[in-house]
Amino acid sequence: MVIAVSEIINLNNLKAYKIHFAVSDGRDEPLDVFVRDREEWKGWNSSRKGADDFSRRYIFSLIRYYHHADKWLFGGIFEVIERRPKSYKVALVDDSKEYIGRLLIHYRDPGYRGRAFYLEKHFAKLEVSQIFEETYGGEAFCGYGNISHKFSNLESIFKRNQEDSKSPLENVRGIYLIADTSNGKMYVGSAYGDEGIWARWSCYFRTGHGYNDELTKLIKSNGIGYARKNFQFSLLEFRSMKTDNKVILDRESYWKQVLRTNEFGYNKN
Repeated sequence: MVIAVSEIINLNNLKAYKIHFAVSDGRDEPLDVFVRDREEWKGWNSSRKGADDFSRRYIFSLIRYYHHADKWLFGGIFEVIERRPKSYKVALVDDSKEYIGRLLIHYRDPGYRGRAFYLEKHFAKLEVSQIFEETYGGEAFCGYGNISHKFSNLESIFKRNQEDSKSPLENVRGIYLIADTSNGKMYVGSAYGDEGIWARWSCYFRTGHGYNDELTKLIKSNGIGYARKNFQFSLLEFRSMKTDNKVILDRESYWKQVLRTNEFGYNKN
């Protein structure tokens, strides 16, 4: 049974609204932004990129739910209070506030260039896919063997101290891989001693480079935005916190040899 969004969100005058299809800006996914910082998400609805995108009184805002094709998370309705040359002053309205981050909408990606369109051309086609019991707070822990996440995705998990990920990752040592998706170069690292994977990776999300020599040079030259856009993390091996340091370091050396990251990657020792 198909339920139209219009059946649960009643809007009197569609011509007072623009619909905002928020998609990646090349650096961040809006879904990750929404999860980590609501004020930052509000900023995605107040930035003005030259043209008067949000030329009507209200913005009906949708967030690309990148885990599944043609799915959008309801991000709220914003009222445009003031139009400035480089930004809008917006305020979140109370209408349908209870569905923010809970209403998942099915709608084929419009495929248009730009981000804002007339709501009346799209509203009747928006379908309810799911209503979450709680506000979306990020993906559940996927298991050690399934970690393959962009820097920006993991960064939001670490900033929120997401417990279902923190607990398993802070209780294992291991060998990890950072792949630079812009050029194919890789870095093999390890967490040993008293430091679990959670603590080791936390350092990357503070600095962008984890104090590794070659990555430090890269981030100092390009900024942490480079890491957010290009770095992808995965876990090659995980071991008990009781595992001897030498075992971890030997396995790190093994993976460096296998992947030849000393010759072609970011490892220099």
